[in-house]
Amino acid sequence: MTDHMPAWERRFRAPNVSLPRWARNAPERLVFWSTESGVYQVHAWDRETGERRQVTDHPVGVLSGELTLDGQRVIFWQDETGSEAGQWYAESFSGGEAEQFLAGVSQGWNQGLAQAPGLVAAGISNADGFAIYVSADGEPAKEIWRSTESISVGGWEHGRDDQGGLSADGSMLALEHAEHGDSMHPALRVVDPRTGSVIAEQVDDAMALHASCWSPVPGDQRLAVTHEREGDEGPAIWNLATGEWTDLELSFEGPVEIVAWWPDASAVLVVHNDEGRDRLYRYELDAATLTPIEHEAGSIGAASVRPDGDVWYRISSGERAPVSLDSAGADVIRAQGDRAPAGRPFHSWHFDNGEGDRVHGFYATPEGDGPFPVMMFVHGGPTGQDTDSWEPEVLAYVDMGFAVGMVNYRGSTGYGREWRDRLIGDVGGPELIDVNAGLADLVTRGIADPSRSVVGGWSWGGYITLMELGKHPDLWLAGVAGVPVGDYAMGYEDLSPELQAYDRALLGGRPDEVPELMLDRNPINFADQVRAPVIFLIGENDTRCPFRQAMAYVDTLKERDHPHEVVLFGTGHGSYDIDEEVDQMRTILTFLAKHVPGVTVP
Repeated sequence: MTDHMPAWERRFRAPNVSLPRWARNAPERLVFWSTESGVYQVHAWDRETGERRQVTDHPVGVLSGELTLDGQRVIFWQDETGSEAGQWYAESFSGGEAEQFLAGVSQGWNQGLAQAPGLVAAGISNADGFAIYVSADGEPAKEIWRSTESISVGGWEHGRDDQGGLSADGSMLALEHAEHGDSMHPALRVVDPRTGSVIAEQVDDAMALHASCWSPVPGDQRLAVTHEREGDEGPAIWNLATGEWTDLELSFEGPVEIVAWWPDASAVLVVHNDEGRDRLYRYELDAATLTPIEHEAGSIGAASVRPDGDVWYRISSGERAPVSLDSAGADVIRAQGDRAPAGRPFHSWHFDNGEGDRVHGFYATPEGDGPFPVMMFVHGGPTGQDTDSWEPEVLAYVDMGFAVGMVNYRGSTGYGREWRDRLIGDVGGPELIDVNAGLADLVTRGIADPSRSVVGGWSWGGYITLMELGKHPDLWLAGVAGVPVGDYAMGYEDLSPELQAYDRALLGGRPDEVPELMLDRNPINFADQVRAPVIFLIGENDTRCPFRQAMAYVDTLKERDHPHEVVLFGTGHGSYDIDEEVDQMRTILTFLAKHVPGVTVP
């Protein structure tokens, strides 16, 4: 890495490495993704010999990597265009030609993968619907379940690394589904993976259920789950042998989730999210006691328990780039290259939104005293959460001289079921109220200069950006719309099946079935009121915020010669190519320097 690069660019280019995952029966063989090559790719690591090698070399980038149970093969999900539709491949751990991993499984969107001795289960969605396939004893996979509504292998969608699909002995397969018609609040179904026959069901009306991870002991039929029966996400153990459901006795406020078991199944590893910062604990199941895992403040990106009982976790904060550590705080693995320059602290922050709600978020500022020009940077999702975590884009704006406000508007996760579900049937309204109240609060605190306010975000954050520019044009000097929703109704037509199901649950139907909501909450209806210049960043193969609808919004601005810039890139809902990310960031900074007085490209 060269010294002449500005700090913001060095943060983007500093190699990033995920928490390694190991083969269940060969734990010294591991797999991880890394940006060391300049593009996110899957790598293999033999911990006994120290050898590391890059497995994939795909221009789009590859992040989803697994190992077969015996560690003999590396499995990875690859899509050819960035649309996220693809298939599973595998190659030898030591190298060789990649080949299709599951014969008999059609291409489509990934709905999860799970393994057990002699079994592999996979979920796929495409234009024909959602299907679960199982391969037994190396034979071609057979379809055991098909649905017109969302269904996936358990544990996969909730983003945890442990075994949430197949039980340790392969006798049971947990599925998360929306066959009750509500993909925002999935139900649980446990089936026999060889026959598809139903063993047990759990459905909580208007409350989500997620499979976290099965006990690692063969024959133990306990499944760790996450439920919302008390408002916040909470952990429980569902014993399929007896039907018994046991809630973990915890007194935390905020979501708590089981992410792994200790190897003898005597204890579980839980993570508690407390207003955007995480804490790890060991919970003894018989004694119902909780012991903290000592670590620095920040956000846990992944965590698991090694076969020897050691805890590995990946942590970051606004000031510190992600690192993977063990229970003693030592590096598990280090990226090959220079570490990123330090960031700025993310300050936890509360304010009143004017509607009786106390809203939480974070803000970061440059050194010195305000008021500063301000970027209200809006997270995606909408059921995402701004956390105290490493954000090179946010830090680039701070380097430029901006204070950055990050608001966990109504609709965000981390503050209970009611807060998250506030947007159902009411998208594009509460978010704007909360973001604007946050801006006003930063002005009152002397942090933000209201005459130099800009708004930006990606995905749902891009949607809110365009809604803000059209509905509150007097507030903003400029807007940064990354992969935005510009024409909601048109976009629905081109979404992946999973996202169409999600939109139906969020809106209360297809866009054409909620015309009054769309009239007031579709950004393109307010494009003629936009006054601030806008920069768009749009993926040509995006199936989350599709290309056609985003360009329809751009064309509306173009028809009236409104000042705007467009950056097109050849993949989907973001780029995994670091050069592309840097070029995009430099273009955004140059755009802002043109339109915001007193700031320059660092």
